[in-house]
Amino acid sequence: MSNRRKYRYGPEMSQSGHPDDFPTNIRYDRPMTQTLKVALVTGAAAGIGAAISRRLARDGIAIGVLDRLIDGATTVANDIVAAGGKAIALQADITDRAQVKAAVTKLRETFGPVTILVNNAGITGFVPFEELTDEQWDRMMQVNLKGPFIVTQVVLPDMKTAAWGRIVNISSSSAQSGAVRMAHYSASKGAIIALTKTLARELGPLGITCNNIPPRFVMNTVMSEESIPETHRREMIAAGPILRQGEPADIAGACAWLVSEEAGYVTGQTIGVNGGRYI
Repeated sequence: MSNRRKYRYGPEMSQSGHPDDFPTNIRYDRPMTQTLKVALVTGAAAGIGAAISRRLARDGIAIGVLDRLIDGATTVANDIVAAGGKAIALQADITDRAQVKAAVTKLRETFGPVTILVNNAGITGFVPFEELTDEQWDRMMQVNLKGPFIVTQVVLPDMKTAAWGRIVNISSSSAQSGAVRMAHYSASKGAIIALTKTLARELGPLGITCNNIPPRFVMNTVMSEESIPETHRREMIAAGPILRQGEPADIAGACAWLVSEEAGYVTGQTIGVNGGRYI
């Protein structure tokens, strides 16, 4: 039997197909989702991940604040709870399946099934292509690509049971344009965009959407002002019509929409939060 949702019409509604008779109160035959939505946000101890956690919590979503750095995750979770939200700090290395499973189990036992996932955790690096080592390349792929692969597989059963889910992958504009001295990083994030499209096609019939946001120039714990030469920073800002650098809150706002009910017909998309860099 097909997993596609089926329309159900009330007895008072015409099924003639004529525009004047088109039903206005279609409802879907699908299991009801839980009242409290639960999200897992990775790399959430600071920067973009922390901003996304706080933003989703404002919308009444219970948050699993996951990071390798438990102190930072605890701070973010405590801030959410102090503001009246629901959150729990979780510690795990996303490249370790056993650790991820344990963290997701703890989140599920605390708040319920996890139906929202934000794959934000990642690392970066600046190395000329010819100087890249096997170890540097493998480490980048391990964290930036295998990590989201593991976390998504662990969380997916909850979404399938609910027949509803939202996956948002944080990629990078470097995957769209390429970036000098960042071949390993750009390649890993390009793979995330491809993974997003594939998951959108595979999971869409199950009621699960998957989209990605490629930030362009956002100061966070991965990309700090100290790591970017001032001349390069100015060039990056000038490359788009909005003449400022991005803020974690910019990414969080887009993510909040993508995980909402209103974005249920949006999947497999790259939502560029980049100040208009690619027009």
